[in-house]
Amino acid sequence: MRFACLGSGSRGNAWLVEAGGTRVLVDCGFSTRETTKRLERLGIEADTVSAVLLTHEHADHARGVAGFSARYRCEVWLTHGAHGMLEAMGGAPQCVRAIDSHGAFAVGALEITPVAVPHDAREPVQFVLSDGQRRLGILTDAGHVTPHMEAMFSGCDALAIECNHDLDLLRQGSYPPALKARILSRYGHLDNGMARQLLAKVASDRLQHVVAAHLSEENNRPELAQRALAGALGCEVGWIGVADQELGSDWRQIV
Repeated sequence: MRFACLGSGSRGNAWLVEAGGTRVLVDCGFSTRETTKRLERLGIEADTVSAVLLTHEHADHARGVAGFSARYRCEVWLTHGAHGMLEAMGGAPQCVRAIDSHGAFAVGALEITPVAVPHDAREPVQFVLSDGQRRLGILTDAGHVTPHMEAMFSGCDALAIECNHDLDLLRQGSYPPALKARILSRYGHLDNGMARQLLAKVASDRLQHVVAAHLSEENNRPELAQRALAGALGCEVGWIGVADQELGSDWRQIV
């Protein structure tokens, strides 16, 4: 089982997960052309993607999902709430599979478990993906940590965790007050400190990879996110990966 990031941040998000010949995208926040280009950078042809798993309807996660699904004829798995919002906005994909935010499902060789999260979207989820032996948790948008999230992300072999902002940088930064309030709300985004606390609670000796995700380009710094997550594990700062907005991340193998 392996995974990579096509790009992560406020200008677009997408992750690629592969196991047993099955490839799925988690989110598709880039245009079809850009997604195809970023897949090629990872050595993957877009028409080999089996499905797109959509976390929620915000543009930085769903911008390209309808076009990509239509072009490459792959199904989009999403909650009823997310589908309803995309329909209302005129951007719903045609080939959809509605999911229960608390019910596991399978796509080829991958078993996927949605994780309901607090975020300012309609029925948002994140995902834990497994090949039956290894588990990858992807958490990129949540306003705070819940006991349910702690339980679902515990014991993963690899984790991508939102480190959206540093509190001081956000509060002192140039964002308008209303936007700062939204990000800081219980339905906004995780800061470095909250990510550190979550990681400290869910990490086990199985953990092989940790990647900081969805960093704000203005209100965070890679080294701050790495330092926070490394502090939770007592590991070297450089062991923590960072998913870049432009470059994403290279393949990471879960053994």
